Amino acid sequence: MKKLVLTGAAGRLGSYLREPLTQMCDELVSTDIVDDIGKLYPGETYMKGDLASLDDMLKVLECADMVVHMGAYADEGPFEKLLGPNFIGAYNIWEAAYRQGLRRVVYGSSIHAVGMHPKTDFIGVDAPHRPDTFYGLAKCFAEDLGSMYWDKRGLESVHMRILSCAQVNNARALGSWLSYDDLIQLVQRSIETPVTGFRVVYGVSNNDRVPVDNAKASFLGYRPKDNAEQFAEQVLADTPPMDNQDPGNMCHGGPFASVELGNSGVASMNIVNDKKET
Repeated sequence: MKKLVLTGAAGRLGSYLREPLTQMCDELVSTDIVDDIGKLYPGETYMKGDLASLDDMLKVLECADMVVHMGAYADEGPFEKLLGPNFIGAYNIWEAAYRQGLRRVVYGSSIHAVGMHPKTDFIGVDAPHRPDTFYGLAKCFAEDLGSMYWDKRGLESVHMRILSCAQVNNARALGSWLSYDDLIQLVQRSIETPVTGFRVVYGVSNNDRVPVDNAKASFLGYRPKDNAEQFAEQVLADTPPMDNQDPGNMCHGGPFASVELGNSGVASMNIVNDKKET
């Protein structure tokens, strides 16, 4: 592949994708809204760009084969705060990809698109949208956008509904964990699969307690290797009894399912910022 683009390259997940993506193409263009992302890998260039600007995205995606779209405001917040990067940004990526003749968009979607489904339901990739927040609603919008652009314009997309890609330090993560190695594999398979059309796949590792079903996306060849059960004894020992009336404990969206609309869901999640440094 000649040229790949990675949005959200300055973010935590983007930091783990940059180097592997350089090995899949002649040129990786990493982009974000920061002035620079430090040292670049061989074959990588950086272009500053605002997702809310169609002109910026047209420039970033020029002559690209595919885009891995991980850029977004990565938390719940007021609708107005998410409108530019998450809603308009998604439209700009798909529209620019179509105008520039890209073959596929690989999108960092989220479990929050279906976050209000009960965890006792073993949901598949065809579960109806049931967003838990404005953030989840933006993921629904992008998934429907991808479906429409495939049906109407022939632009393929793979929507990776990531559950929780962070260190395992809570009981929910025993089922929802996606390791960085498995994230990389999932992105690679989403790029390498010859034909995808429009497809949803859950971004989750091979956990004993996995709460979702990827069977209908098996053709992508994604076979996660890591298992959060290795952390179970310590995590459960540190976990007090849970309130079974709290949607944060009972729904797939976790804390996002219990916060008021517009309030941060990340604030109570104790996410460790172990961003990879170049």
